[in-house]
Amino acid sequence: MKDQLPPDEAEFLRRYRAADYPRPSVTVDVAVLTVVDSDLKVLLIERAEPPFAGCWALPGGFVQVSDDDDQGESIDDTAHRELAEETGLPPRSVFLEQLYTFGEPRRDPRTRVITVAYYALVRPDLVPRVCAASDAAQARWWSVGSEIPSIELAFDHDRILSRAVERVRGKIDHAPIAFELVPPTFTIAELRAVYEAIKGTHYDPGNFRRRFMRMQTDGVIRQAPGRRQTGTKPARVYRFVRPD
Repeated sequence: MKDQLPPDEAEFLRRYRAADYPRPSVTVDVAVLTVVDSDLKVLLIERAEPPFAGCWALPGGFVQVSDDDDQGESIDDTAHRELAEETGLPPRSVFLEQLYTFGEPRRDPRTRVITVAYYALVRPDLVPRVCAASDAAQARWWSVGSEIPSIELAFDHDRILSRAVERVRGKIDHAPIAFELVPPTFTIAELRAVYEAIKGTHYDPGNFRRRFMRMQTDGVIRQAPGRRQTGTKPARVYRFVRPD
């Protein structure tokens, strides 16, 4: 790439010394969310090493940087790698989207650190497969509504989590992200429970059924084979139609 540059730019890059300029560290943190038993939960990692050893934190880590021409990994690659390493889930097996950048001074006691935050949505059938990474004491799902307010998270991860929950609550009404939080096939009641857990409000079953049917008419949802025993009467199951 450098050979294709004009001579003056090639000479500038040859003489450039990155160490002469401030270079803050860059990390990625991921708010991993799921809905289990009609309850919105977040995955937290108990830190095994300082800083904040023994405290609970969101999964995450440093962006790998190289002095070679490729300069290291991308932010998205870091997010996918950290999510796989910290949860044990296969890479790119869950919904992942960039959330916000946090760069206030002194947010990390080690050095100046800028964090690009993401949020991930995990289907409940994948929850039992989550395990802690080697640099974490343990991984555990916490109730966002009833447990998180009583603990203090490491760094500024409480702010990141709050921003992630706010984003999901605002997006669920106009984007098909709810389907990332149900099993591959689901009943109307199971999808309604996801909406209620995310929004923190009750949905009238009749009104929600009409919304559900509109999504079916729009081709977003399709009936799947079989039925699920949920009470006295087996319920129909559906699946999300992903765009090509």
